[in-house]
Amino acid sequence: MMRKALIPAVLILVALAGGAAGFTLPWQKPKVEAAAAPRPVVSILVSDTQAAGHSIPGVIAARIEVALGFQTLGRVTARNVDIGDVVRQGEVLATLNPDDLQGDVRTAQAAVEAAQVELRTARATAERTRSLVQRNVASTAQLEQAERALAAAQAAEQQAQSELIRARDAEGFAEMRAPFDGVVSAVFINAGAVVSAGEPVLRLSTQDGIEAVIDLPDIVLSRVRQGDPYEVWSESDPGRILPATVSQIEPVADAATRTRRIHLALGQDADLRLGALVRARIAGAAAAQLVLPQSAIIEQDGAEHVWVVSRDGEQGTVALRRIETLGPPVGGRIAVASGLAPGEEVVIRGIHSLTEGQSVGQSVTP
Repeated sequence: MMRKALIPAVLILVALAGGAAGFTLPWQKPKVEAAAAPRPVVSILVSDTQAAGHSIPGVIAARIEVALGFQTLGRVTARNVDIGDVVRQGEVLATLNPDDLQGDVRTAQAAVEAAQVELRTARATAERTRSLVQRNVASTAQLEQAERALAAAQAAEQQAQSELIRARDAEGFAEMRAPFDGVVSAVFINAGAVVSAGEPVLRLSTQDGIEAVIDLPDIVLSRVRQGDPYEVWSESDPGRILPATVSQIEPVADAATRTRRIHLALGQDADLRLGALVRARIAGAAAAQLVLPQSAIIEQDGAEHVWVVSRDGEQGTVALRRIETLGPPVGGRIAVASGLAPGEEVVIRGIHSLTEGQSVGQSVTP
């Protein structure tokens, strides 16, 4: 019994002696301290991609456009122009059926003649009544009644004359004439259709003043100001760059796209045709060699910064660096004017959870 009790005590002493001697028993596990691995980052290497493709699509439009319609109801008998036709001021563009309008003139003329007969009758009655009153044959009440009838006949004749003038004016509205020199940019009604007063029949645009129009979301418009310089070129002739300036920023957003229209005024030497597809960019954007995702930029103290990764192997550290961007973002990307060099690594996600000098792990493809 004593021998069995000594066995556990001996094992304990051996274990303690073994720990002191630097060796372990088979059932003892060594203690390993786990070190925290640096977090990976989602980053990209900025390249010297030209920002020439960093542009906004647009279309050429006229500065002055007028939707023309007839000033009276009628049926369109002829439309003398089509889209793209150049017209001169005073040229007849479309006509209405004149039969109904001429009938209105004849009706108004008959009403004038009837009113004139009534006026002559009332005038003769008033003169006769005045003569009878002077001879004390007719009463004063009869004279007042004749004078009232004469005044009513005069007013009716004047009203009939006004209706005749209006009918003759409406007869002249049967012809639609060009109010200025221009080009027909749209057609809404064909011959044979019945139109109401003021309904658009065609659109006339001036040729001497054209502009480029682009659409931008509100998040981009915070960088656009009236008078900002832009560059515009046709997609069919990208080598010819035309200068432009922001002339108007429409205050109301489109209900479908939630974008607002920007008008870029072109110079007098711009000879782009109406409706031509163009591209626009802020002036000087072609000189910017780098383009970054907008999600990589941090706004601090009124300036823009990015997290730049410096690596030694797979491990690296991040540092906040100030940059300068150029122009509004396009498609979630923005041109960099200064602050970065080609080949540098920039963090594009999780930028608000980093600290200066923090260690980071390998780069993860976004």
